[in-house]
Amino acid sequence: METRKLILIIILSTSLLLLWESWQKEIQPPVTQATPGTALEGNNQRHDPLPVPGDELASASGSGIAEGIEGISPSITPNLFEIGEKIQVTTDLIVAEIDTAGGDIRKLGLLMHPAREDKTKPYELLLDQAARFQVSQSGLIGDGLPSHKTRYTADSNIHTYELKADEDQVSVRLLAPEENGIQVTKIYTFHRGTYVIDVEFEIVNNSPNTILPFSYFQMMRDAKEPTGQGFLVHSYTGPALYTDEEKFLKVKFSDLDKNKASYPTNADDGWIAMLEHYFLTAWLPEQGKPREYYVKQLAYNQYTAGVIAPVGAIEPGHSGHIVMPFYAGPQEQDKLAELSPGLDLTVDYGWLTVLAKPLFWLLSFYHSYVDNWGIAIILLTVTVKLLFFPLSAAGYRSMAKLRVVTPELQRIREQYASDRQRMHMAMMEFYKREKINPLGGCLPILVQIPVFIALFWTLLAAVELRYAPLALWITDMSVPDPYYVLPLIMGVSMWVQSKLSPKPTDPIQARVMQIMPIAFSIFFFFFPAGLVLYSLCNNILSIAQQWQITRMLEKKAQLEEEKRSKGKMARPKGKAATSEENGESGQTTRTDESDTGDSQEIEDAEIIESREEKPAPAPKQQKPVAKAPARNRTKTRKDKRR
Repeated sequence: METRKLILIIILSTSLLLLWESWQKEIQPPVTQATPGTALEGNNQRHDPLPVPGDELASASGSGIAEGIEGISPSITPNLFEIGEKIQVTTDLIVAEIDTAGGDIRKLGLLMHPAREDKTKPYELLLDQAARFQVSQSGLIGDGLPSHKTRYTADSNIHTYELKADEDQVSVRLLAPEENGIQVTKIYTFHRGTYVIDVEFEIVNNSPNTILPFSYFQMMRDAKEPTGQGFLVHSYTGPALYTDEEKFLKVKFSDLDKNKASYPTNADDGWIAMLEHYFLTAWLPEQGKPREYYVKQLAYNQYTAGVIAPVGAIEPGHSGHIVMPFYAGPQEQDKLAELSPGLDLTVDYGWLTVLAKPLFWLLSFYHSYVDNWGIAIILLTVTVKLLFFPLSAAGYRSMAKLRVVTPELQRIREQYASDRQRMHMAMMEFYKREKINPLGGCLPILVQIPVFIALFWTLLAAVELRYAPLALWITDMSVPDPYYVLPLIMGVSMWVQSKLSPKPTDPIQARVMQIMPIAFSIFFFFFPAGLVLYSLCNNILSIAQQWQITRMLEKKAQLEEEKRSKGKMARPKGKAATSEENGESGQTTRTDESDTGDSQEIEDAEIIESREEKPAPAPKQQKPVAKAPARNRTKTRKDKRR
């Protein structure tokens, strides 16, 4: 009982902590957003310096290269985003907008993933609005080389590109102003059937000197979470990177604010990304090539994460180029791992990844047959329940036994209410006599908790559930039930399950058990419908299993009680049970010392009753009887007492 009370306290404390954290996020003042082009005009306190390669990367690219780089001192940008000509590109998966001011990708919409606000519009993963911004930037580091502050010009007069049915890719070429005899072309290549965009720099050196340029590719965004985040369920938003040595690592915005961020910088493998719920943007350098990662805060609510890569020495009259793949799309687990090692870890399950990945694989397997993610969730829940059926059955049997003996436990509590130590000792003796493990109902549940939490995060992180319908009014399992039908049914199922569980003898614990179905129903009002569907199916299966086990044990206990009652009625009054009834030859039944309470009083009452009902014998002439030896008299008195 004390263990169950502790588990209840832990559950309630965790729930209150989640509520408090979510409430604080709701009431805290909104983060000030930077307004592109207007809000920052005249404000020179916001610095947007160009990235600078470190000594390790510079030395790895060749001696003297660091000294050959000029024009890398921080500069002041009065406006967050300058505005130039717009170039629109449409493929089978995305619609992008490139601005000639900086040659940045300012907007990128995902055609296969509608927006929350308007389902007729694609979700904008990249955008430069006042409320929220995230853009893709790139440039070169070196004297006179173009950066994300350079104004490019379109190589042609075409400002609208569309991937035709007979084409596999479409390219957009931007020309930077020629300076010191160096001509730079920035090329965007969009491919069919993928969210990867190749960003390339072509550098033609017509100057008399050898140049040693570096390239940088970065993502710049604010710290605001995307729209559609749940009230109680929040996913990670912010930078992340991966290397073979350090593995997957998140760099929180709060750590950058406090200058506490720690991450690997120099490597020859890995990638760097910006994550949000369901989607990500990432730069994917070629494996085996040196690079330097950086994550920093540019100004209040302005953050950037990117990678610096050397282009190599370019002699006079020669040209050089560098290509960096850029991914901007959904967190589709089966496709991310093919793009770069470890990229599938952006679908982050924390320490439960080892359990969550097989669960998602099984969920996808069921979906491939039924073509409905809701039905796939139901089948997955049934599968998990079957795997844990023996363990759950053991727990429910223990709970059913406790339910049967609850009246006896209540009697022990009342009998030793003034002596808590004796009460616990009596309860332990009772558990031992009845062969009941008080922890038997809790331990199987505790073992299953990691699996259930892993399944919870699997359903929460799966972008496949976004706008995935179940049936009827549930058209999107990634958002709460609009009419709260599933949470209400979930609350009813929890109430039914509480009725099948042993009734707590502690009044406070009993009141907590009554409140829990209502409290958890309120939580489920804010959970995505897919998670509520999983919990509801799991509860219904648990109720069916628990009800069947409880019914079987209660019926067995009832039959044993009836058998004992019939045995007492068939026994002659005033006589002790014979050796044949008790399995002991030549001896009458001896009462256990621990059972000298009510059972002894019942036997004494039966003996007295039999004596009162027996008619008095007729008076006879008494004959002198020799006294029995003291030894025999003692034995006779014992027999009578028995």
